[in-house]
Amino acid sequence: MRALVQGLSQRIRAAVNSGRESVGSRYVTGTAMGGDAEFPVDVLAERAAWDYLRDVGAPVAVYTESEGLRTIGSNPRHVLVIDPIDGTRGAAADLEMACVSIAAARFTDSPVIGDIEYAMLQELKSGNWLYADVHGDGIESGGYHAPVPRLSTTADLERMFWSLEFNGHPARLMLDAYGHLVDASANRGGVYVFNSASFSISRIITGQMDAYVDIGNRLLRDRPETEPDFRRVGHGSILHLFPYDIAASVFLAERAKVTITDAYGGSLHDTLLLDISPGNQRSCIAACTPKLHAALIESIRW
Repeated sequence: MRALVQGLSQRIRAAVNSGRESVGSRYVTGTAMGGDAEFPVDVLAERAAWDYLRDVGAPVAVYTESEGLRTIGSNPRHVLVIDPIDGTRGAAADLEMACVSIAAARFTDSPVIGDIEYAMLQELKSGNWLYADVHGDGIESGGYHAPVPRLSTTADLERMFWSLEFNGHPARLMLDAYGHLVDASANRGGVYVFNSASFSISRIITGQMDAYVDIGNRLLRDRPETEPDFRRVGHGSILHLFPYDIAASVFLAERAKVTITDAYGGSLHDTLLLDISPGNQRSCIAACTPKLHAALIESIRW
């Protein structure tokens, strides 16, 4: 399984980097199953993933953003939860913030994030990668200039470097909730929008960032009357964190001792891996230190 996961990641990256220009990248061609916009590079990456797995022929279940659940062979023991490009807009613009995200869990009727046994993130542009599985401790990596994990010790909200999410999130609601934190940290720290949960969380592991905040799903759960606002900016869909967005990065972050929970402070382990309905979508707050994590949950204006 380790070889399959790592080989698959490398094949997807190679296909995207060699084929991006030929397909054209910065226009929307359709809509993924969850309702998010689908770009030509998404289609290219999905095809590369399926072709690789079909050619290898190992019996495995496969869940991807655009195609849902498919199987190769009979009686698969594992399901691969794949986001071939987490950070499509970054990939479309040939920027850094895009990753191949692959998690493998035992294949049952209802696998959850807590069942993950193998996880891989690989940056599309640089090729840098993070990998971990249940058979060893810690994280393996390649390409980074310093050993990872390399967590910051920041605990000060004004000095944190953090990323947040706006895709499918009404800007007014987001700024009402954490605009004061943007104001406080934009000068003494740094505020970023990467549009990739995997890239955002992995930057905490590498020590480049201190925190990641995606609170849309909690706001909707706490205030159901905001649903029309979320559907308006999602072009009819609820676009919060899907399981494939965070499956691999949650496993890796926990191995790296990142404090990572939903926006209520609860575990993400019970998130169903094969369910993308709004009821199973998630929020996320991740931070380099427990103190910073607690301060974020306390300071956001829910």
